[in-house]
Amino acid sequence: MRFSSYQTDGFYDEMFEADGHPRPHVRLLVEIIESLSDGALLRYKHAAERLLLQMGITFNVYGDSAGAERIFPFDLVPRIIPAAEWSVIEAGLQQRIHALNAFIDDIYHEQKILKDGIIPSEVILSAVSYRKQCQGLNPPWRVWCHITGTDLVRDRDGRYYVLEDNLRVPSGVSYVLENREVLKRIFPGVFEGLSVRPVNEYPSRLLEMLESLAPDGAAEPRVVVLTPGIYNSAYFEHSFLAQQMGVQLVEGRDLVVSGGEVFMRTTKGLERVDVIYRRVDDDFLDPEAFRADSLLGVPGLLAAYRAGRVALANAPGNGVADDKVVYAYVPEMIKYYEGRDPILPNVPTYLCWRDQDRAYVLDHLAELVVKTANESGGYGMLVGPHSTASERTEFAGRIRANPRNYIAQPTLALSRAPTVVDDHFEGRHVDLRPYVLCGKEIYVLPGGLTRVAMRKGSLVVNSSQGGGSKDTWVLAPGQTQSQSQSQSQS
Repeated sequence: MRFSSYQTDGFYDEMFEADGHPRPHVRLLVEIIESLSDGALLRYKHAAERLLLQMGITFNVYGDSAGAERIFPFDLVPRIIPAAEWSVIEAGLQQRIHALNAFIDDIYHEQKILKDGIIPSEVILSAVSYRKQCQGLNPPWRVWCHITGTDLVRDRDGRYYVLEDNLRVPSGVSYVLENREVLKRIFPGVFEGLSVRPVNEYPSRLLEMLESLAPDGAAEPRVVVLTPGIYNSAYFEHSFLAQQMGVQLVEGRDLVVSGGEVFMRTTKGLERVDVIYRRVDDDFLDPEAFRADSLLGVPGLLAAYRAGRVALANAPGNGVADDKVVYAYVPEMIKYYEGRDPILPNVPTYLCWRDQDRAYVLDHLAELVVKTANESGGYGMLVGPHSTASERTEFAGRIRANPRNYIAQPTLALSRAPTVVDDHFEGRHVDLRPYVLCGKEIYVLPGGLTRVAMRKGSLVVNSSQGGGSKDTWVLAPGQTQSQSQSQSQS
């Protein structure tokens, strides 16, 4: 029995009940894994690694002295989400993205939510990612977050919580698509037995959404993907998505603004560009509007955008809602703009700029996770239970020096999932990053990136910190275990 020695250790497990029995929606998968011959698991694992290497699914780690690209670690055992569970996630994400777009549009126009005292003005106006240059901008459909990756976690109670929003240049969707391709080649029988919703329509959905943003009069909109270049950690994804959509991958030097419009340099001369899916941060997007020393952006791009001559996704300035302090107010945003309670709750959050919260955080550093407001990738964090006394002392000093820049949250007992370790299974902590496209309508990709903390006991799932990923299977509505078994036997 492959799972005979597997222990849930008191955590919520994505595959097994506390008594060790598999959850109903994963029974077929467990049966197939149990039926594997000795050594098959390792052979499949090595085959998957060879496929990943052949497909070029790699990433760069900033600061890596070797400077080498790495294969994104991939675990063979998929995470399976039943249809009813996914419907709640989907509705919650649609609600959240709709409210976030309303909030950002409000912040760069009338600022009603600030005037009504729902969120303190100083919290927003002091945010590092708040851009005065974006005041009065009117993006198509008044949508600022076109592509979003929202991180979800489960605590011991099995309920999903929103850990953070990634609204600026979220990455990882390429791994979702490629993970699925790898697993379909290795475990085709499981796909035949379970009705798993496909993810391969994401590139066409993305292109359709981007084309819908084109300025009026663009009969056949030209879309490009703007990348910082080959040294960016997500360059594989930039090139992958451009190739999948059949559009040009460009760098800032390939574009020029002339006569208020944006053009791409080609061997045939200048060709107009209508929509830019930009993977370049705000600061480097336009040296005339943001950082003057940027060599990655396009001079005059913001002016062309403001004039409605080109569309940008995601819209500049939307990072104001990416700030982890602003995150704490999203439930209030949802009530304010949607008139309803959040479907997906936030993780309880202490704001260190508040005197009472700061005092509590400083007294309980050993129990909390402390994060900086604008860091990502697992950097700038203190995981209290895994920290040393000197690390806590250092963080206490940082918090006192700049309280606005820090939040703290309880150390969640993140759900776990069985993960292949050598020739057996061990539980590893996971989160989930679903991807949302927002144009005229809001589309949630059925699945997402399940990130795995590959190190035993670690709560940090980021790839830059040694994390890996799993394929995420969302079952189609109406799928039952009896149907799965009959399909697999037919």
